[in-house]
Amino acid sequence: MTVKKVALACSVCGRRNYFVPENKKRTERLTLNKYCKYCGKVTPHSETR
Repeated sequence: MTVKKVALACSVCGRRNYFVPENKKRTERLTLNKYCKYCGKVTPHSETR
């Protein structure tokens, strides 16, 4: 059984930099502050589907 993964996209440039396991219990989209190597700074990354 494989774990389904969802991407976290940068809110500034829109690139998908991180992948996290999908959680069925989560009802809202996940948003984390992560480092974007393309923007060169820490920006909010939100879950895409």
